[in-house]
Amino acid sequence: MAHRAGPHFLQIPGPSNVPGRILRAIERPTIDHRGPEFQALAKDALAKIKPIFKTEQPVIIFPSSGTGAWEAALVNTLSPGDKVLMVETGQFATLWVELAKRIGLQPELIPGDWRRGVPPEVIEERLSKDKAHEIKAVCVVHNETSTGATSRIGDVRKAIDATGHPALFLVDSISGLGSADFRHDEWGVDVTISGSQKGLMLPPGISFNAVSKKAVEASKSAKMTRSYWDWSSQLGQNPSGNFPYTPATNLLYGLIEACDMMMDEGLENVFARHERHAEAARRAVRHWGLDIQCEDAREYSPVLTGVMMPDGHDADAVRKVILEKFNMSLGAGLGKVKGKMFRIGHLGDFNDLMLCGTLSGVEMGLRMAGVPIETGGVQAALDYLSGNA
Repeated sequence: MAHRAGPHFLQIPGPSNVPGRILRAIERPTIDHRGPEFQALAKDALAKIKPIFKTEQPVIIFPSSGTGAWEAALVNTLSPGDKVLMVETGQFATLWVELAKRIGLQPELIPGDWRRGVPPEVIEERLSKDKAHEIKAVCVVHNETSTGATSRIGDVRKAIDATGHPALFLVDSISGLGSADFRHDEWGVDVTISGSQKGLMLPPGISFNAVSKKAVEASKSAKMTRSYWDWSSQLGQNPSGNFPYTPATNLLYGLIEACDMMMDEGLENVFARHERHAEAARRAVRHWGLDIQCEDAREYSPVLTGVMMPDGHDADAVRKVILEKFNMSLGAGLGKVKGKMFRIGHLGDFNDLMLCGTLSGVEMGLRMAGVPIETGGVQAALDYLSGNA
């Protein structure tokens, strides 16, 4: 394959670009994961990840993708046949439902149109009717990566509380953590699920369960079969800097660096940066005359923007043109929206010039693919960025 000058633009909504600081941290020599040097490393990583979740409670780290953390959250807190309330906000919420079914739970799915986040009022209505408390957990996705809708988790917590229902509250923030504001303790989340490859700016390979006291207590009587995913082994060994199996040592070096980077910038500044880039991207999309996948302005994602195609135009064909002509990857439409939309990622270690280059590639690609647009979307984004520095 002929050499292509310049870097590849990876503008999918995760895995995100890994900054040089983190790459250099990961490339350190591997150490003995049973020795005192690793114990110090583990304690440091376990302490530094807590503020990212905004929690004082334990955060359990697994060598796995986010899917493993989904399963860990369910098998540690529930028993076979338990009913769980889930919401169809997009492809990843749907996949979590399928996982729940396969391991022997009974998901009750609230249907959705893939253009909104979790409706708090519907959660409240359903739980109010569950007088026998058959529903044991409410499981929702914070930032739905397939659509670009960010659910109002604090409002969902209020809806649960308004009913007095004792259900556990499990939240997937795999793509939200580190990019969108998330408050594990304040929002009363019992298990927050996340992964390394999105806002944390790491390669794929480690995942997380942040656990409340209520969740840990529930795990003592939960009857789901678990071994590798068992929290008790982790909670017993982590305080001394140990893991019950071989940890992803070098990714922990990277995790510490990622946490340091975010805290040095300031978490609120990180979130504001993401919100600013997301608004600039949306202004470009609107100027082009295209629709945004998320319909509710309260739920616009700071992580990505989903761009809908006009009738008769294939989003994957547009993505192919952009990849071939400009060496830039955009996220595909998934599941129900395959071919109908593409996703622009603007998360992680990302700045104004990267966004401008990304939107330029998108605008040129749309024109080359024959999609009818109003040119000047990039300029609309530039005007916003320069006026809101």
